[in-house]
Amino acid sequence: MRLIAPKREEVTGEVERRVVAQLLALMDGLESRGQVVVIGATNRPNALDPALRRPGRFDREIEIGVPDRNARKEILQIHTRGMPLPQDEEERTRIIEDFADRTHGFVGADLEALCKEAAMRALRRILPEIDFEMESIPAEILDKIEVTYRDFEEAFMDIEPSAMREVLVEVPDVRWSDIGGLSEAKQALQEMVEWPLKHPEVFEHMQTQPPKGVLLFGPPGTGKTLLAKAVANESEANFISVKGPEILSKWVGESEKAVREIFRKAKQASPCIVFLDEIDSIAPRRGSGFDSHVTERVVSQLLTEMDGLEELRNVVVIAATNRPDMLDPALLRPGRLDRLLYIPPPDREAREEIFRIHTRRKPLAEDVDFKKLAEATENYTGADIAAICNEAAMLAIREYITSGKPVDRETLKKELKVHMKHFEEAMKKVKPISAEELEMYVKAAEKFRRQ
Repeated sequence: MRLIAPKREEVTGEVERRVVAQLLALMDGLESRGQVVVIGATNRPNALDPALRRPGRFDREIEIGVPDRNARKEILQIHTRGMPLPQDEEERTRIIEDFADRTHGFVGADLEALCKEAAMRALRRILPEIDFEMESIPAEILDKIEVTYRDFEEAFMDIEPSAMREVLVEVPDVRWSDIGGLSEAKQALQEMVEWPLKHPEVFEHMQTQPPKGVLLFGPPGTGKTLLAKAVANESEANFISVKGPEILSKWVGESEKAVREIFRKAKQASPCIVFLDEIDSIAPRRGSGFDSHVTERVVSQLLTEMDGLEELRNVVVIAATNRPDMLDPALLRPGRLDRLLYIPPPDREAREEIFRIHTRRKPLAEDVDFKKLAEATENYTGADIAAICNEAAMLAIREYITSGKPVDRETLKKELKVHMKHFEEAMKKVKPISAEELEMYVKAAEKFRRQ
């Protein structure tokens, strides 16, 4: 529709203007149009000429949005009703129910593509049994075709939701069990993010508004980004990751437009988590005057998107920074970033757990003592401990290769292991956060603590 009736003030050609004028006259001019109903379709309604969008011309505007959970279930039932799904009624129901829950941001065409791709995977399994020189395929071969839950699972990995194109980020397979320590932060994120998205009826019953935003702050390497990945994975929500500096542009209005577009996509594909990494780069304190006021306009846009006239529904903002003192105070009030979570360096028990997580697939010698390692790594962050484990493995590899021993699989399995001495040597190379820097974060936590 926008191709034949664009905004007249924005087109340079005279032909387009005359076409729009003719369309206006025919739809609501001096002559009656009789019993003729005009239906127009477009995916960019704001590009149409405003004169068309009034009563008498296009009287009704029907927005066909992204389907919700019940609509997705109905669409899946339509596209699978002629499909050879498993005979077990429970398995059939499980396929429809589970994928109706998991396909946030999928439109009807995406769901149709999901069903087709699952069917193609089932078909590929019996292709070797088909003789294509035969006039018809025997019934016993056709009876073998069955589209299983696994086929849908594999097809789901290949289909990208249309409502999230350009901003969708595939969440790494990070679980709560992959994060050592931080039990308080995990519990808080579950309550603030996972529960409202998974159990909205509980909050509706209690007439309680879930938090709109969470700020994770603390020293570098303590696991702020890892927590965001885990909560996105565990809550099964769409995930949009925004790296702070990438939305800044030298062109006036482009940075604000990028923020507006991110939140528009998030609302369209809710439930959704918007993760703003290094938020201090795009939302510094206003009035500092160190740039061309781009960041001030971005902050204003962020404030209005998070708590403006338009309400955010099923969209949670998670921000991460290691400089909370640089953020604009207006962002840190309830209604925007409601919760401020300090992510401290891990304690002794958490450090021991982190060592176990980062070494669970490594071949360790019997002399490795996790308790001693945890006691010797005071003030080390999770990233520091990961670096120690990698460095210890590299030292073991270097020692083995330079010794001239054979590198066949059997010998490697018996001989190549990470010993305690490798960890001790690695700790000499990886240094912890300084006491002065840690003190700065502790003071910031006391200032900003609001849990």
